[in-house]
Amino acid sequence: MEYISNTLGHLVEQTAFMNLTWGNLIMIAVACAFLYLAIRHEFEPLLLVPIAFGMLLVNIYPDIMLHAEDSSNGVGGLLYYFYVLDEWAILPSLIFMGVGAMTDFGPLIANPKSFLLGAAAQFGIFGAMAMGFSDKAAAAISIIGGADGPTSIFLAGKLQQTAIMGPIAVAAYSYMSLVPIIQPPIMKLLTTEEERKIKMEQLRPVSKLERILFPIVVTIVVCVILPTTAPLVGMLMLGNLFRECGVVRQLTETASNALMYIVVILLGTSVGATTSAEAFLNLSTIKIVVLGLVAFSFGTAAGVLFGKLMCKATGGKVNPLIGSAGVSAVPMAARVSQKVGAEADPTNFLLMHAMGPNVAGVIGTAVAAGTFMAIFGVK
Repeated sequence: MEYISNTLGHLVEQTAFMNLTWGNLIMIAVACAFLYLAIRHEFEPLLLVPIAFGMLLVNIYPDIMLHAEDSSNGVGGLLYYFYVLDEWAILPSLIFMGVGAMTDFGPLIANPKSFLLGAAAQFGIFGAMAMGFSDKAAAAISIIGGADGPTSIFLAGKLQQTAIMGPIAVAAYSYMSLVPIIQPPIMKLLTTEEERKIKMEQLRPVSKLERILFPIVVTIVVCVILPTTAPLVGMLMLGNLFRECGVVRQLTETASNALMYIVVILLGTSVGATTSAEAFLNLSTIKIVVLGLVAFSFGTAAGVLFGKLMCKATGGKVNPLIGSAGVSAVPMAARVSQKVGAEADPTNFLLMHAMGPNVAGVIGTAVAAGTFMAIFGVK
């Protein structure tokens, strides 16, 4: 009888119930809320589902993120090894290759002025470095303003800010997922009904030669000026070259489908697994989340305001709403521009026009990251 009671006692002690804290319960509730948003409202489910599930796992079983050096047998937890690939910038770079293979750069090539809107939306990155963090930490946090999760992870690793990489990544991916909630109020506040109704002229056709030359020229120009951007910009342009050259269909399909989704699973679950209650529920994390929101809001506002300036300069030919797509959340930000424009005028079609600033924003955020690395002497 004593043996049975001891055995049952050991089994009870091994359950998660004996180790759950109030913090764990809060994070489990947050994970369930994220899953609800992803599944019920389809807010970037490809990102939010694995992130939320990683969050759920680590707060039930913390050892799933156990570092190898802290383990009694020298073997770390499953998601720890996924996370190492984040720290080494492998997964963020592969994500960029997949994005390049999936994305049509034609709208940006057809309307090069879109680069200006993409650059304007990076204002949030450089305009929100505060709240008492060190220079490198502030730079790593402020890149959240570009709504670009892979770049946020990449820069945090390069600036040796691994201690706050988890909150930075979760904040960046959360804001990417919540673009449909965060951006529309800012867009409507800064534009008039008449501006939102502006219809833009159809973009010119882009030749195959232009499509092939674009990734090659951008890689040469950007990487010569800022060599540290090569892992991100280089992979982005390589993926796009796969797409546009027309002679490596198998590589295009692999980069934009199988490889892309495998990397999203690994990156999403490992990012979510950094949100243990002990690591996430503290004042520094709250500051990071707030600063990231401020940076993202500033970036959206700057893009819209520059869009208004272009509208005035062109005599009303540019709809300011496309400026909000200058952040890097491809293609969600462009879809939001389309949605808000269609609310003002159901016959308005802004999606392709918004894709230009959206693609420019991806390049712009990578350039901003490279600029920070150059400032701090990181190679």
